[in-house]
Amino acid sequence: MADDKVGRKRARLTDDIIRKIWIRLHLGDYQHDIAADLGINQGRISEVKTGKRGSHITGLKPA
Repeated sequence: MADDKVGRKRARLTDDIIRKIWIRLHLGDYQHDIAADLGINQGRISEVKTGKRGSHITGLKPA
């Protein structure tokens, strides 16, 4: 069963994507709309918003 995830690709949160997320959050877009448009999980948007991911770009410290 260890080979279940072979070939599975995850979307990387690149610096460019984090910047796009940050801009859209500041424009007031909903997290689920941003996630759907970028094809990523809404949880990743939340992590950017709270500083758990991308803090090197946003300047936020993890909550």
